[in-house]
Amino acid sequence: MRATLPVAARWFEITRYDDSVTHITEPHVHPMLRCNVWHVRGRDSDLLVDTGLGIASLTAAARDLFLHEITVVLTHTHYDHVGGAHEFSGCLVHRLEADKVSDPTLESDWVTLLGTDFPPGERAALSDIGYALDDVLIDHLPDPSFDPASFAVAPARVTGTISEGDVLDLGDRAFEVLHLPGHSPGSIGLWEARTGTLFSGDAVYDGPQLDAIPGADRDAYRITMERLRSLPVKVVHGGHEPSFGRERLVELCTKHLNGVRPV
Repeated sequence: MRATLPVAARWFEITRYDDSVTHITEPHVHPMLRCNVWHVRGRDSDLLVDTGLGIASLTAAARDLFLHEITVVLTHTHYDHVGGAHEFSGCLVHRLEADKVSDPTLESDWVTLLGTDFPPGERAALSDIGYALDDVLIDHLPDPSFDPASFAVAPARVTGTISEGDVLDLGDRAFEVLHLPGHSPGSIGLWEARTGTLFSGDAVYDGPQLDAIPGADRDAYRITMERLRSLPVKVVHGGHEPSFGRERLVELCTKHLNGVRPV
């Protein structure tokens, strides 16, 4: 596999969203695993929402961005969101999934960069909802020695757990933790009512919602979608795909509740 894939000139794409929010992503990763990493600059400290796959060093790529004290929050523990967490001194995660950060083998059924590792039934189901899986789920290598078949997630240190109603205070910005189960038991979002900003993780994003994977709960997902649909958001920064506003949020939640795939 190493011989058939080109080496990327750079692994991460880093884009300023506004004066305080920066978007980081891995453009050479299959869309299903191409996590959005969000950096929020605060007066007293910064916030990092999710950490990507850990294929290449996030801290090296964004060293000019990570200049201050930083709180790393994992919206949930699927491997495309937690792979880079080990590079930081610690992270926060919902208590229902904390053990999967310190022991990533608990997510072992889903830790792979090979589409061929997915059972045929699961691969077909993902294709049906819009995520056709290539045999290899990256189209470039981060360096010539990287072997997709040997990919694994490194354990990371959990320095605290977060729950519904907790507040992360950056000095001039404050985000309330929303427990948004359905995609996974401990999925959370970060909500700033003052600005109408929601970091939603994989609870909702502008793409196919995964509600039938191991650990998902469709009944819980419906409750989460009802809750999100009523939230007075101005902008949603999801765990995948581009950001969007309230009108699209209502549309996505309504389609999900009606059993219609997003388009």
